Amino acid sequence: MPAIATTQPHIRTRPYRTARLAGRSLAYCATLVPVAVFALVTVPLGGAGSAVARWRALRTGLLGMPPTAAPGRRPGPDAVLGHALLSLLVGAVALLPLGVEVLMVLRGVLYGVVDQGPYDNSWGGPSRGGAWLAHFLVGLALAAAGLAALIGIAAVHQRLTRSLDGEPSPRWLLPTVLLMALAGAVLFVAWTHQI
Repeated sequence: MPAIATTQPHIRTRPYRTARLAGRSLAYCATLVPVAVFALVTVPLGGAGSAVARWRALRTGLLGMPPTAAPGRRPGPDAVLGHALLSLLVGAVALLPLGVEVLMVLRGVLYGVVDQGPYDNSWGGPSRGGAWLAHFLVGLALAAAGLAALIGIAAVHQRLTRSLDGEPSPRWLLPTVLLMALAGAVLFVAWTHQI
């Protein structure tokens, strides 16, 4: 009996940690665009130090990442502006999965409220309940994929932010950010043509 008691907390902690990471990543990604725009405005006015402090606070506060023991160097305004521009790109990419999460609520959870029918040609139709259930299940799968994307986007950005503390950036980081931006632009254009 005690063996069961010791394994149950481990079973509960993995989904809890994953849900917590997804929630933190969602909040972190939702702040990327506003913080980047604010940095782009304030850094030329002498606010590079406070912009770096905001990026560090986001990384440690929202993502729960440990702070860097001792920053290796103090980044100059050009480095902080470059980081803000890359953060704006990453934040723009994050808007896509954030939008998926909003659509899951509006078109999945609340489908029967926002769409009054008729449901003859709807997924799961012709009944309202069947259409609602079908849209909810499809939305659930898309929401899970969106949360996984947000976790990845937050991980890439926090790695980008560590370079402000003087840590060397891996060679894959900049191409990954640019590839993410390109893929996000292609996906957005394809989605707008589908509407």
